[in-house]
This record gives sequence, C-alpha cells and structure tokens, in this order.
Amino acid sequence: MEKLKKVLPKSIRYIFLSVALVITLFPLIYLILASFKSNSEILTSSSIFPKKFIFDNFSQAWKLANFKLYTWNSIYMTFFIIIGSIITSTTLAYVLNRGRFRGKKFIYGMFLSTMFISLGTSSLFPQLQIAKAFGISNSLWGVIIIRVLGINVTQVFVAMSFMKSIPYEIDEAAKIDGCGFFRIYWNIIFPLLKPLIATIGLLSFRAAWNDYMLPMVFTLSNPQKSPLVVGIVSLKNTGEAASSWNMMLAGTTIAIVPMIIVYIFLNRYFIEGLTSGAVKG
Repeated sequence: MEKLKKVLPKSIRYIFLSVALVITLFPLIYLILASFKSNSEILTSSSIFPKKFIFDNFSQAWKLANFKLYTWNSIYMTFFIIIGSIITSTTLAYVLNRGRFRGKKFIYGMFLSTMFISLGTSSLFPQLQIAKAFGISNSLWGVIIIRVLGINVTQVFVAMSFMKSIPYEIDEAAKIDGCGFFRIYWNIIFPLLKPLIATIGLLSFRAAWNDYMLPMVFTLSNPQKSPLVVGIVSLKNTGEAASSWNMMLAGTTIAIVPMIIVYIFLNRYFIEGLTSGAVKG
C-alpha cells in the first residue's frame, strides 16, 4: 500500500507531462507533415499524414518568397534587436538592483505592473506616428528602435533575479579599486552574465524572428525590406488557388529551422539563466 502511494503520484506526474508534451508538439508535427501535402489535400484530408510527400513545396516556396532577401532582412533585424535588448535589459536590471535612489521600489513596481497589461495592436498607430515623425516608418530600423527601447519587462525581471545571485561584495571590492557605478557594470558584472545573456538573447531572438504585425506595417510601402515571416505569409496568395496553404506551411517549416538550431546550442545556458536567481537568490 505504501509503495502504491509512492508510485501513484509519480505516475500522475508522468501522465500529465506526457499529455502536455503531446499538446505542445502536435502543432509543430502537424505543420511539418502538412508542408509535404498538396494544397487540396490540406483542405480536404482529415489525416495528419500526407498521402504522398511532395518535396517540391519547399523549392517552390524558396523561389516564390525570395528567401535569400527575406532571411537576410530577418537576420539583420533580429541581430540588432538581440544586441539592443541585452544592453537595455541588463543595464536597467543593474540600475534597479544595485542603484540607490529615491522611488526605486515604486518605479520597479510600476514597471513590473506592465507585465499584466497588454495593449496589443492598439499601440500600433501611435508607434507608427512617432516613427513617421523621426522618418523611420518605412524601414526595419523603426521596428528595431521600438522593440529595443520598448524594453521587455519579462527580460528585465529575469535579469533582476539573476543579478541578485551575484554577491554585493564584488561591487564593494571594485569600488575600493576606484571603479564607478557603470564601470562596475561593464567591467565586473556584465562578464558574469553569460547564462543571462544567452537567456535574454534566446527570448529576444524568438520574439524578433517571429514578429509579424509591426514589421508588416513598417515595410508595407517597401516590400524589399520585409522580414522572413512577412514574406512567408505572403506565400498564401502566390499559387493558383485562393489560398496556397502548402506554400505557406513549407515556408514556415523552413523558417523554424534557425530557431530550433539556436535553441539546441543555447538550451543549457537558457535554463541556467532562468533558474539561477531562483536557486541562489
């Protein structure tokens, strides 16, 4: 009876995790398998497995979407968003964690409260108007500046948790050696943030690489500047049918490959960056 009590909770956990895994992976599996189907089969067949694997979908999608140009645009946009997000998130977290000034707790509390507020597309028009005023409304630099200066609250929260695990004695020793506040950040603290940098980098990469609405609006009048996701969505209207889902799904499958590769290489640092503050702080 005692053995049953010990085994049963484990069994329930494994069953729950297995069900969660299936629910999480099913959209990805369906996407990959559907990318090998014909358009008519996607619309009429109820089976997730294709009757015949059509590899030509990928070559057609590559040609129609101008993947070389769109992929370069996505890499260009994503690179600057990642670098900017790492700098802004870690700098703000350092100031809020190590800085001493009036109203710090209030500012931090107000900043974190925005995690529970989602403006969605309602903020799109004001952002576009501000970008027009600065002359960056028809390029990817408008998207980059908005995403970087918009500062992701989740990334700052993770950075704050990680920095709490770094002993304050390091700061005190640096002050004795004559380091100023921001020199301590750049020369002492920042080199210790490798797992955190990988975590923020991966979060920023995923968000920037998958971003659709803002880049679509900012490159509407200049399609040559469109990133990959915007180009992939346009594949739906490139075929003979009203909606060429096979082309779009094939393009999407190609587009998720970089995300999978990046996650495989950064997974260890990603988990360490997320859990470090929770374990040590």
